[in-house]
Parts: sequence; C-alpha cells; structure tokens
Amino acid sequence: MRIGAHVRDDDPVGAAAERGAEVVQFFLSDPQGWKKPKPHPQTEALLASGLDVFVHAPYMINIASLNNKIRIPSRKNVIQHAEAAATVGAKGLIVHGGHVTKGEDPAEGFANWRKFFERQVAEGGFAVPVLIENTAGGDGAMARTFDSLKLLWDAVGEFGAGFCLDTCHAFAAGEDLVGIVDRVKAITGRIDLVHLNSSRDEFGSSRDRHDNIKTGTIDADQLAAVVATAGCPVVVETPDEGQADDIAFLRDRAGR
Repeated sequence: MRIGAHVRDDDPVGAAAERGAEVVQFFLSDPQGWKKPKPHPQTEALLASGLDVFVHAPYMINIASLNNKIRIPSRKNVIQHAEAAATVGAKGLIVHGGHVTKGEDPAEGFANWRKFFERQVAEGGFAVPVLIENTAGGDGAMARTFDSLKLLWDAVGEFGAGFCLDTCHAFAAGEDLVGIVDRVKAITGRIDLVHLNSSRDEFGSSRDRHDNIKTGTIDADQLAAVVATAGCPVVVETPDEGQADDIAFLRDRAGR
C-alpha cells in the first residue's frame, strides 16, 4: 500500500518529493475543458521516478448523459486521456460516474456506460484501466449511493471496469464509512484506488468539499481504517498545505 497526493499538473515529480508521496495524481489537460491532452513535459522523469501515477479525467465528462452533445465528446475524451495516461506510465484513469438530468430514466444512463465499455472492449480495450469514482450528490447520479453503484456494476463489471473510492464523496452521500471497504467490494469485487479525503461538511450533506484529515468532519480513525483495509494505492485530494501531514499521518497509522 503506497500513499500520495493529487498534485500540480506541471511538476508532479517535484510535488511528490515535497510531500513525501509515493503516488501522484494529476490532470493532463484543463479539468473544465474538452481539449485533447498534450505530451507531458515530465514524461521521462515520471517513467523513471518509481512513483505510482494516476491521471484524473476532466470533470466535464459524463458518459451517462442522454445528450449526444455531451455523451459523444465524453467518450472521445476518455479514450484520448487513457492513451495520454499510458504515455506517462499511469496505472489508471479516474472518471466520475456521471448523471442523467431530472426527469430522465437512470436506467438509460447505466445503459450508456455499458455501451461505452462494450464497444471499447470490442475494439481492443482502453490504454489504461478506467476507474469509475463514486460521487457526492445528485439525484440522477450513477455512482452516488451504493444502490446505484450496484446497478452501474451490473452494467460494466463484466468488462473489467475499475473502481476509485472517494471517502468524502461517500460521507457526503450518506454512506457510513465503517465497513465501507467490504460493502464496496461486495458490489464491485475490487477497489483500485482510494481518494482519502475528509470533509468540510456534515454527514449526508451532498456537498463535495474536501478537508485535511486533522481538521475535517470525518473521524480520523475511520479514514485510517479505510486505508488499512482497502489494499490499494491511496491519494489524498486535500488542501495542499496539509497534504504532507495527511500522508505522514496515514503512513504512521499503517505502521510504515
């Protein structure tokens, strides 16, 4: 189990050294845009660094959408980002579960995820594993509650979809963190990455506002228990100034 952080896009290697991180996650393009990623300036350094690398896809992506003007570019963007992630040695591409809008049938959103995986696997698969991340809010979300996550995994699990567990998102969605690893694995069979974040808000708030471990509203022991039982790399997506302390805390609790 290795621990790291979401870091600045332009110098992930330097940011990892500053934080004592063994894992880095970053964006390869504007997280609020649709642009195809350009070659990363630290590609050679990343490949030689010994770091576990993960890439986060842009927030605009919504594979579940029933709107062709959103869903089609989303599919293209995921494929482009997976290809670019492979060039920096990434172990996975994290993609939010997405949503349908009010009045639309969530079943169609799950079907859109299935069509995407089915088609891409038939064409040879993704350049790196696609890790679907649970989300904090939204009535039409595909991966907010674990009831929805079960329906999503019924659609994509057979195609090798990976899963990224975000602790702040689960807490905001009203999912108890006690025993959460076992409950997730009972659905997905796997957890490939943990986004280990505390929250600025209360349980069930539906608000996605991350905080550092010592100052957030989530019990630090519960967060440490997630790390201890998940059996996978861990990334803190907490405020920059506290990331080194977050990593040190988790490493200490893990006996490392």
